[in-house]
Amino acid sequence: MDGRLANTWRLTVNEKKFIETALASNLRIDGRNPLEYRKITIKFGREDGSSEVHLGQTHVMGFVTGQLVQPYQDRQNEGMLLIFTEFSPMADPSFEPGHPGESAVELGRIVDRGLRESRAVDTESLCVLSGKLVWAIRIDLHILDNGGNLVDAANIAALAALLTFRRPECTLGGDDGQEVTVHPPEEREPLPLIVHHLPIAITFAFLGSQGKMVVDPTHSEEAVMGGRMTVTVNAIGDSCSIQKAGGEGVPQSVIMHCLQLASMSAESITKKINNAVEAYSTERALRKIKRHPTSAAGNVSVAGSDVKEQNKTVEQVGGSELSRHHMERLRVVSEETCSSRSNDNDGDIKSSEQGGTSRGESNAVSFLGGTSSWYGASTF
Repeated sequence: MDGRLANTWRLTVNEKKFIETALASNLRIDGRNPLEYRKITIKFGREDGSSEVHLGQTHVMGFVTGQLVQPYQDRQNEGMLLIFTEFSPMADPSFEPGHPGESAVELGRIVDRGLRESRAVDTESLCVLSGKLVWAIRIDLHILDNGGNLVDAANIAALAALLTFRRPECTLGGDDGQEVTVHPPEEREPLPLIVHHLPIAITFAFLGSQGKMVVDPTHSEEAVMGGRMTVTVNAIGDSCSIQKAGGEGVPQSVIMHCLQLASMSAESITKKINNAVEAYSTERALRKIKRHPTSAAGNVSVAGSDVKEQNKTVEQVGGSELSRHHMERLRVVSEETCSSRSNDNDGDIKSSEQGGTSRGESNAVSFLGGTSSWYGASTF
């Protein structure tokens, strides 16, 4: 049995016989049918290019970053796509820390082969300056919990992270047009990667002496399987890669049957990824709107704070000062009223009424200027 991507621990004889006997009746220990996939849950982080995938009990996190580097000598007009895997000892006791083992390298190669050979990511669009600067896209896959079928979960995490990644926009300038300027996100909106299609990895396991085939093997089924095969196809049925990890041989008829089953599963998984990415894009657009409020709203907020400060200033004035000011204003008003009644004629009364109107208007305008003018207007 191939132990590179399978569990190194061994089940007891009774557990192994129980799994094989259940499969003879088209049953599995988790209640699924032999050709039934586990539930897939896709989540995204706050930053672009981060994803988190749950495939049953399997938990994988993907993170995509970009960096400007020099291109390869034989591909000076193409960017780079690099995949690195990390197996945490918390995910499985058989995983050891330090340098990546054979299982981690094998997992990265399977995911990389499905993306690179199918040319799912447009690497030519990653070229900034031919022969000098290109974008190197790095995909880090972290295994957080090994519940079986790490290949499929890691593949989904890589695709989801690629679809949500945004790279900074670059422009060329200078006298010779060879000066590269990388614009920050605050200045120009980052650009998404060009992904032509989604290569979906579907893993089949062969158990028992009769080679009973199941899809999406669990942790326990991988411990007793006699062989494994991973088929990478897209939603329209194009075969991107096939990887047979070893063990017992597989007839050609079984391979063709696996390709048909993989095409059906890839279509449904592609819809789940696209729906999750669409929901994330909508949420990202809403966060961007909240982060950049309109200028009108800011002016209203400032004006409201000024009015609060003005009211606070008026409330801080002592009661004795207000009473004294009231008496002085009322005495001046009464004297002016008596003199106007004794000396003014009807024409003067009309002119005084016009003057009162202008005074009210001036007080209304002064209300917007400060607290003292507002207090004088309220007194009248």
